[in-house]
This record gives sequence, structure tokens and C-alpha cells, in this order.
Amino acid sequence: MKTILKHFVIDATSLYLISLAVRGLVFENGFVTILLAGGVLAITTMLVRPVINLLLLPINLITFGLFKWIGQAVSLYIVTLAVPGFKILDFAFRGMASYWFIIPPINLDGIMAFIAFSFLISTTSSLIYWIFK
Repeated sequence: MKTILKHFVIDATSLYLISLAVRGLVFENGFVTILLAGGVLAITTMLVRPVINLLLLPINLITFGLFKWIGQAVSLYIVTLAVPGFKILDFAFRGMASYWFIIPPINLDGIMAFIAFSFLISTTSSLIYWIFK
């Protein structure tokens, strides 16, 4: 029960943080939709994603782990189907400029938006898990 609650809190937090940084995630009912999407994402991450990664294992071995994000993208797609009010329209990053580096604006739609959001969600979740470990 503790692990389910931990996954829920971390997934909901990462969804919220990513929605602040990148435009494209839509939560129609606000905080309630974020919590519901976080719960469904935690369940799909724990149950569905290992099965998908097992099915994609040969391709994952050939590409040295790059297809792991595809499993996360499929689980994110399942969340958009299961949660009413949660949508991924596009991936729109406005860009960022600093004295040392420049990140150009990025606009993706369709399956590439799901892959980009799955990359961000898995990176953010891993960082939060690492911080609270």
C-alpha cells in the first residue's frame, strides 16, 4: 500500500510540474483531474508498463534501451483514454536562453508529443524518487 501511495504522489507531482513547464497537457477539471490522472498513471506504470517493456524487449535490446520511453508513452496514452478531462494536445516548449546555453523552442504533435511527455515524466519521476530515497 505504501508503494502505491508513493507512486501516486510522485506521478501526480511530476504531471503537475511538467504541466507548468511545458504547454500541451490539459486538465479540464483542474486539481481533481491531476489527482485522477496521477492515480491512473501510477497503476498503469506498475501493471501495464512492465508487460509492454517485456513485449518490446527485443527492440529495446537492439536500440540499447531507447524503446523504454515507448512503454511509458503507451501507458500515458492509456491514461488519456481512461481519465476524462486529461488530454495531450501537443508538446510546446517555448525555449530557454541563458548566458551559457540556448534551448530552442520545440513543437511536437501526435505520437511524438506522447514520447516527449513520457521522456519528461520518466525523468522527473526518477529525479523525485532519487531525492526521496
